[in-house]
Amino acid sequence: MTDVSYPVDGFALFPDRSVVALRVNGELKDLATVVSDTDTVEPVYVDSPEGLSILRHSTAHVLAQAVQRIKPQANLGIGPPIENGFYYDFGVDEPFTPEDVKAIKKEMERIVRENQRFVRRVVTEDEARAELVDEPFKLELIDLKGGSKDAAEGASVEVGAGELTIYDNVSRDGETVWKDLCRGPHVPGTRMVGNGWDLTRIAGAYWRGSEKNPQLQRIYGTAWPTKDELRAYQQRLEEAAKRDHRKLGKELDLFSFPDEIGSGLSVWHPKGGVIRGEMEQHARRRHIEGGYTYVYTPHISKEDLFLQSNHLVTYREGMFPPIRMDEERDADGHITKQGQDYYLKPMNCPMHILIYKERARSYRDLPMRLAENGTVYRNELSGALHGLTRVRGFTQDDSHLFVTPDQLETETTRVLEFVLSMLRDFGLTDFELELSMRDDEKDKWIGSEEFWEYSTNALRNVAHSSGLKVTEVPGEAAFYGPKIDLKTRDAIGRTWQLSTVQVDVNLPERFDLEYTGPDGEKHRPIMIHRALFGSIERFFAILLEHYAGAFPVWLAPVQVVGIPVAADFGDYLDGIIDQLRLQGVRAEVDHSDDRMQKKIRTHTTQKVPLQLIAGEQDRSAGTVSFRFRDGTQTNGVPVDDAIALVLRAIAERTLINTAEDLA
Repeated sequence: MTDVSYPVDGFALFPDRSVVALRVNGELKDLATVVSDTDTVEPVYVDSPEGLSILRHSTAHVLAQAVQRIKPQANLGIGPPIENGFYYDFGVDEPFTPEDVKAIKKEMERIVRENQRFVRRVVTEDEARAELVDEPFKLELIDLKGGSKDAAEGASVEVGAGELTIYDNVSRDGETVWKDLCRGPHVPGTRMVGNGWDLTRIAGAYWRGSEKNPQLQRIYGTAWPTKDELRAYQQRLEEAAKRDHRKLGKELDLFSFPDEIGSGLSVWHPKGGVIRGEMEQHARRRHIEGGYTYVYTPHISKEDLFLQSNHLVTYREGMFPPIRMDEERDADGHITKQGQDYYLKPMNCPMHILIYKERARSYRDLPMRLAENGTVYRNELSGALHGLTRVRGFTQDDSHLFVTPDQLETETTRVLEFVLSMLRDFGLTDFELELSMRDDEKDKWIGSEEFWEYSTNALRNVAHSSGLKVTEVPGEAAFYGPKIDLKTRDAIGRTWQLSTVQVDVNLPERFDLEYTGPDGEKHRPIMIHRALFGSIERFFAILLEHYAGAFPVWLAPVQVVGIPVAADFGDYLDGIIDQLRLQGVRAEVDHSDDRMQKKIRTHTTQKVPLQLIAGEQDRSAGTVSFRFRDGTQTNGVPVDDAIALVLRAIAERTLINTAEDLA
């Protein structure tokens, strides 16, 4: 920071051009903000998380201005920053075309070169309505006051609970050439948007996320501080496209979504079923070792259960329509017994609660750890469906733990350690935690002050004692309790949210759960919701992309394939493969009429981890040659040693792609 005289603006305080905004007394502000010597002021650099969001939101404004220069009648929706980029929604008569996008990009480049200043201006609601009279979507946001979460996803960048502001884009000669309702902050001028941006795709989007509202046209983009960072991101996207689980699922014959069954409903093919079975069986073994008991519950339940759990109040739109059952009629068709509504279950927790409630419980029964691979059903919008990561029917590896208050911290520690250990078994190693807590708006939360204090402190202690990076997020807790979310980074650097540990006193209260304490009195247990994979389908998709289909040997659908140099050596390989099969190895010999090189290519394409090749020299010496996914080989390995190497790779859950990996 330079020597300055107060009051002073951010430009004078931080002349470094990589500073794009200020944090003043904890709040993000434009660089033009004037501060005093009593303010706590920090610079916000463009490559920080906040700086990137500001850069991306500013680029969204450049996009919107460019669209309205080309299509003046386009109405503005919402344009928030998102992970790795931004989008902006527009009300237009005709969908955007690729030619439109080219023209928009050129116009954006002109706006960037013009170096228009982003200038913040406070307005009243009446002034905002008058200035934005031709923008119906903006007027609707103003009417909703913006502070409501019902306004729209991303609406917080436009209007909030405080004052309304408009950002003017001011040209070099001082003329306001464009404006938008926005809370800010923004980069100082459009030139700072630079050339590290691109428009990526067009999509349809319902206004405020509801199919009852008009469909808008959404343009997505990405923005980075430099062109090099943009190129690096584009290369990551190319790699991600190669790893797309939908593409790999088809190429490797793992799963599909038949039209005859319906959108968002998958079937698992034999090879995919093998991988999924290994995942589930390994998780089951580990859970039983960890003191969990597996239970089974139906896919459907009467309405009353979901009324008591409150799902039919808070989650009705995410549930499938009811099925009317149990109605009885006489011979004349008159109803003699009223029917009732049944629902496909969206969650497993209410049924686990009923298992707990089936008989009286003592403190000696706790902690009680129930686990289930329970299939649930959610009525997702068709536009939100995405391969296995967003489906309508999926299996949650759900666990629900019932604990006493003084067991909460110890049990949550065990849960988190168990989750981390399990995910490491599957080859994921890069983790961080997010602790979602209550904020100061106390009317949003249920439960006593005492509960929130000790439960939040318990989860905080657990999170920080893990040694992982922990981000605390006030205001993101569920209304009934704090939670820990675990995030992992995959092989190409993408972050995925996986496991959740959620503290809940709400459902035990709703279902009047009790246990008898050592004092002989009745007490209320605390419930811990814990999904390790989240959903087995989504976790499978994440693993498939993480490994690009080249799974560790223990998960590979075919672990070993024998390839004879010529047909005469097939019997020799059959004997070796039979020994492996007796040890539980998924192994086979390729006796097809294809030439050896074609067989090698075929099984390499299918990402089989270990190919055993044998010819006359191997048969005579009692050896075999290993060929690996990358094309390397290890020749002349005695058969007993080869079998031992395969068994060790499976037992140690080793990822084998090269000769060195098996050494």
